[in-house]
Amino acid sequence: MKNKNNKRFYLISVISCLVISFSCHHNDQSKKDHLIFRYNEHSNIATLDPAFASNPQLIWPTNQIFNSLVQLDDQLAIKPDIAKSWHYNDSTLTYTFNLREDVFFHKSKVFAKIYKDSTRKATAYDFEYSFKRLLDEKVAARGRWVLNNVEQFYAKNNSTFVIQLKRPFPAFLGLLSMRFCSVVPREAIDYYGNNFRSNPIGTGPFAMKLWEENVKLVLRKNPLYFEKDEKGEQLPYLEAVAITFLPDKQSEFLQFVQGKLDFISGLDNSYKDDLITRKGKLQKKYEHQFNMLKSPYLNTEYLGFFMGSNSSEIQSKKIRQAVNYGFNRDEMITYLRNGIGIPAIHGFIPKGLPGFNKIEGFTYQPMKAKTLVNQYIKESGNKNPSIVVGTNSQYLDLCEYIQRELENIGIKVIIDVVPPSTLRQLKSSGELDVFRASWIADYPDAENYLSLFYGKNFTPNGPNYTHFKNKFYDSLYVKSLSILDIKRRKLIYQQMDSIIINEAPVVPLYYDMAVRFVNKNVSGLGINPQNFLVLKRVKKTN
Repeated sequence: MKNKNNKRFYLISVISCLVISFSCHHNDQSKKDHLIFRYNEHSNIATLDPAFASNPQLIWPTNQIFNSLVQLDDQLAIKPDIAKSWHYNDSTLTYTFNLREDVFFHKSKVFAKIYKDSTRKATAYDFEYSFKRLLDEKVAARGRWVLNNVEQFYAKNNSTFVIQLKRPFPAFLGLLSMRFCSVVPREAIDYYGNNFRSNPIGTGPFAMKLWEENVKLVLRKNPLYFEKDEKGEQLPYLEAVAITFLPDKQSEFLQFVQGKLDFISGLDNSYKDDLITRKGKLQKKYEHQFNMLKSPYLNTEYLGFFMGSNSSEIQSKKIRQAVNYGFNRDEMITYLRNGIGIPAIHGFIPKGLPGFNKIEGFTYQPMKAKTLVNQYIKESGNKNPSIVVGTNSQYLDLCEYIQRELENIGIKVIIDVVPPSTLRQLKSSGELDVFRASWIADYPDAENYLSLFYGKNFTPNGPNYTHFKNKFYDSLYVKSLSILDIKRRKLIYQQMDSIIINEAPVVPLYYDMAVRFVNKNVSGLGINPQNFLVLKRVKKTN
C-alpha cells in the first residue's frame, strides 16, 4: 500500500510540475488550462507500441506519438507525412518514397547513451527496420497482415525507401497510413525490449511524459516536430495531452459536463437522451456549452447469414430477402439511436467511402416481405419459419426491435445473447446461423468491405464470416485488384455491391456515424470517417 501511495504522490507531483512549468509568472492552473487537452479512455490502454495499435483506444494515443510514410486528411485523401513524395512503377509494382530530412526522434536517454546528442534523424533505414520488426514472428505484431502483399522492401539510401508488391493492390497506400506502419528507432527497441510498450519513442507531435496505468497518461509537446501550419507556425499548438481512465461512461459524461474533459466521442445509452434529441440535435440546455460534430463513419452494422448452414430458412433467398424488407430502418435509427446513423438502404459499402453509391438496396416493404415468406412456406412446407440471431447485450435492443417487426411478416426470431468474446468465436467457427456484426474499415478503400464476400476468404483464414461464394463476384473482385484508376475501380465495386444485395447473405442495418461533443473553447478538432483523433492542430482558449 505504501508503494502504491508513493506512486500516486509521484504522479501528482510530476503533473503539478508540468503545469507550473508552462509559465514562470503564473501558478494558477486555471490560467494555463488552455495548454492541456484532456480526454478519457474508458476502455483503458494496453500498449503504446504502434505494432499493436489495432483498435481506437490504442490508435488515438499512438497517433500523437508516431508518424508513418503517409497520412490521411479528414476527407481520407492520402497526404505526405515523413515521405514528402513518391512514385509508382506499374511494370514492377514498385513504390519509391522520397523522405523528408528534417524529422527527428523524440529526445531520449536512449540516444544520449550512444551519441553525443539526445536525438537523431529518422531515415529510410529506420523504416526498413520498423517493417522487419512488424514481420518478426517473435514480436507477434497485430499489424503484420498489412505487409501480406509485399514482396520486398529496403532503404536505398538515407532518404529513399522502396517497397515492391507481390501482386497489384490499389489500396496499399491507404494501408501505409495505419499506425502499424509507424517508424520506430532500433536503439529504443534494443534498450527497452518488451517495455517499449510503456516507453514509446517516435517522431510525432507529442512525446510520452508519464504513464501510470489505469490512472493517467500524460504526453508533452515535441519541440522538434517537423510539421508547420499554413502560416509557418510549428505544430502542435498544445503543450500537453492528459488522458484519464474512468471505466464508467456515465462518470465520463459528468466529467465532461463539469468542464473537466474537453471532449467525448460517441453516445452511450446512459446519457444519450439527456444530450441529444430524438432527431439527433444537441439539447438546447447544452448549446451554449458544447459543439456537436458529426461525420459518416466507416462502419456498417449488419446481420450475417451463415451460408454453410443446413437450415432451410438460411438457404432460402426468399427468407433472407424477406428479413431485409421486413423492418423499418428509419424508425430504428430514430428511436433506438436518436438519429445517429444512416439507414443502410444502398448496399453494404458505407457512406463516406469511395465506392459508396446509391444503388437500390432494401427498404421497408412489409407486404413484399410477407409475400416472400408465404412463397417460402408454399415451396418448403415449413409453416413456421424461424431464425436464431446471436448478439451481445450491447445490441439487444436493436435485435428485439427486428424480432418484433419480423413476427408481423410471419418469421419467428429467437435471440441468443452471448458475451462479445463468445460471439466472435462462434461467428468465426460458423456455429451461428444468423449473427449481429459490424465491419469498421481498416483502410479507406471499399475493397476492405467487399473482401468479406470473396470466396477464398472463408473464416478462419479470412474475413468471410458468411461463407458466401459466387463465381462472378469472385472474378470481379480479382479484376478490381488490377485497376489503379479509382473511378474505374468504383464501377466494379458498385457491381459487386449489387450482387450482395441481390443474393442477400447479409442484412445491412445502418451506416454508422462518428459523433463528437466538444467544449466551446476548443478549436481545430476535426472529425473524420475513421474517427481518428488528431490533436496537432487543436487550440484552446482561456
